[in-house]
Amino acid sequence: MNESRNPLMEGASLLYQVAPGALLPYEYRGVRPEIKAYQTSAWIGTALMISPIYDVYGPDVIKFFNSICTNDFSKLGMKGLRHAVICNEKGQIMTDGVAIKVAEDRIRTYWLNPPLAYLVESSEMDVHGEDMSGKEYIIQINGEKSLEILEDAFQADLHDIKFARHRCQDVDGKTVRIIRLGMSGNLAYEIHGDISEFVYIYDKVWESGKKFGAQKLGLHAYNLFNHTEAGFPNINLHYPLPWFESGEGLANYLYQHPETAFYNIKRYLLGSVGDDLESRFMTPFDVGWDFLVKFNHDFTGKDALLKLAEEKRRTAVTLEWNGEDVGKIFTTKLIPGEEPCEDISVQSDAFWNEQPEEPGFTYRADKVFAGENQIGISSGRIISYNYNSMISLGFINPKYAKEGTKLEILWGTPGTRQMKVRATVKKLPYNSEFIRNENKDVEEIPHLF
Repeated sequence: MNESRNPLMEGASLLYQVAPGALLPYEYRGVRPEIKAYQTSAWIGTALMISPIYDVYGPDVIKFFNSICTNDFSKLGMKGLRHAVICNEKGQIMTDGVAIKVAEDRIRTYWLNPPLAYLVESSEMDVHGEDMSGKEYIIQINGEKSLEILEDAFQADLHDIKFARHRCQDVDGKTVRIIRLGMSGNLAYEIHGDISEFVYIYDKVWESGKKFGAQKLGLHAYNLFNHTEAGFPNINLHYPLPWFESGEGLANYLYQHPETAFYNIKRYLLGSVGDDLESRFMTPFDVGWDFLVKFNHDFTGKDALLKLAEEKRRTAVTLEWNGEDVGKIFTTKLIPGEEPCEDISVQSDAFWNEQPEEPGFTYRADKVFAGENQIGISSGRIISYNYNSMISLGFINPKYAKEGTKLEILWGTPGTRQMKVRATVKKLPYNSEFIRNENKDVEEIPHLF
């Protein structure tokens, strides 16, 4: 086998350069067939290969994570994980991601950096950090057939892995870590291992995937099409992070390490919310993560979150956009003499700034109204090909969160033509007809071994 080949590029129809010399498959067959695969078989994706991976180790590692995260790490075992959330003093989400214990005094994290490295370096506790980015591969397999595909690929019974748990598995003398976790909303897994063994493991997974009708998933489909449809508000997609608004120490650290701060060092703000950053920042309660806030320990932002827990200013819902109103906005681009609105036909609202001389990340957020009153914001708009609709996530006053409630979204960045779109509050997640990963009884799936 030629270990120098890159199987990710095989079948890719569109590539994206995330950094000079670094290409990722943006599309294979296109968003529609790629995203559909989780419903009938599975999609196999590697978008998380760009994850910042950072280890924290030392005698005080548990004490340290308890001091910076809303979660309680006291009882984290060798097979468990935490969906870790780090907030600033205002209770706003600084970042969130997965944290797993890989050794007694070592926790590996995904997407908690760069704030995590700053917190480690400025801590007086006995902890140290190690950047592991690029040293580990991550393969995601999400969908109804994902367990069957993995068992066929690895020739092993994996039914024992419960939701939010992980364990290692020997595959032809190579150690892989299998985590039951995913972003499609239904049954899903991640496969982690040493980057030098990526090609061998990926080939095995893909060969088995083809037997079950799986599709390769590109970065385009992975971003908002998964997260909005499955009801997972996501950092750097649905909302920016207050990295430069949370104290001089972190801001200065990020300016010294600008390559790690890409998503927030240069933001382009679109949508009727305009340049109002405060309403774009989220708290755990805004995105429906009340269960990830444990007040049984002291952590950064605890006092603010105690107050916010009583106020409950916003909660997350799915918003289904009225097709006729969307059509009226689109037709403004086709009527001579009429001022056109911003393009509403774009497949999703997650994209990098297209001007290479001004790199940065674009965030779109639009105001949501009940009558004349603004009650929140909308972001993460997509064309949901699986449901023939346009949807977004809404972060709105809980008073209006009941399914079926009629609202309006104001489309258009200030300075451009603005029009309102009728919207209906829908279930979160939008694809709730599928059994969620955490509720799936895999014993209903036949054992291959």
